[in-house]
Amino acid sequence: MTPKLIIVIPCYNEETVLPVTLPLFRQQLQRMREEGKIAPDSGLLFVNDGSRDGTWDFIQQAAKQYSDVEGIALSRNRGHQNALLAGLMEAKDKADITISIDCDGQDDLRAMDAMVDAYCDGCDIVYGVRKARNTDTWFKRTSAEGYYKLLRWMGADVVYNHADYRLVSQKALEAFSDFREVNIFLRGMFPLVGFRSTSVYYDRRERLAGESHYPLRKMLALAFDGISSLSIKPIRLITGLGMLLSLFSFLLILWVLISYFTGRSVPGWSSTVLTTALLGGIQLISLGVIGEYIGKIYLETKHRPRYIIAERTEKKRKLRLLETEKPQKSQQAADPMVAKTAESEGENPHDVDE
Repeated sequence: MTPKLIIVIPCYNEETVLPVTLPLFRQQLQRMREEGKIAPDSGLLFVNDGSRDGTWDFIQQAAKQYSDVEGIALSRNRGHQNALLAGLMEAKDKADITISIDCDGQDDLRAMDAMVDAYCDGCDIVYGVRKARNTDTWFKRTSAEGYYKLLRWMGADVVYNHADYRLVSQKALEAFSDFREVNIFLRGMFPLVGFRSTSVYYDRRERLAGESHYPLRKMLALAFDGISSLSIKPIRLITGLGMLLSLFSFLLILWVLISYFTGRSVPGWSSTVLTTALLGGIQLISLGVIGEYIGKIYLETKHRPRYIIAERTEKKRKLRLLETEKPQKSQQAADPMVAKTAESEGENPHDVDE
């Protein structure tokens, strides 16, 4: 059976790029429909993450104009990961498969064909993986590749050079919906779901329009969230460092005692100051890392919603469809030949299915 696909696209202040990429998304959908890869009622789902520009207005107009476009608006800005999660959960019961992708047009849309083919071959999760990072600056390329290696070393099961371009089946999304944590890092959480998976490799392009909304500060925050959400190895490293320093301190105490009793101790403040500063710095860093984990525990215990959907375009489109259906049904009831045929089939032509 041909699967129904919903492409989930989170947006934040993207009024500049959406007029450029929306036609590209729709062309890709139409081509896949014509090739018989996806069902005719497949569509797009845009998630407005509390944008302060005209992003939501554009999504609403697109939903009015095109029947394969839907949109939801979050009550406030909740961040890329929560916006993406909201879209996936919204599409979970409506589609057989979902593909999540950024709206900036950098990811190769043709990779969706290979993703759907992999799903038809039995895979429930298909990761879109970049072949290379030629479009990145040297700093971003080096830091990103180092970060993925660091995550692996920390024990996190992540796919190298994979961001959030992926296909997920309804079965996998159902299982993923049981993951209730507030601190989410989707690219590291989906491998925990299990099921059969594979990767599709593609070349990433430059952003088609607008500016990136992920400055260095946000990238660093996301990086640390990924580490602290998927691994407790930093705490274990602190424990190992503490044991090593304790051993060093014990040896230092022995040296001081031996020097004192042998009469070779030399009074001085340099060694005392350096040792105190070193230990103080290590203690503050350790307390900061531990505090980060305690803060995450604090947020988890509150059980606050990860997002709140304030508005949907889907309801408006359904009302529009009902309004177009009613005149046809009333015209059908006015035609005695149509009414007689309907009565002979056991239907009441005056019933309007709401």
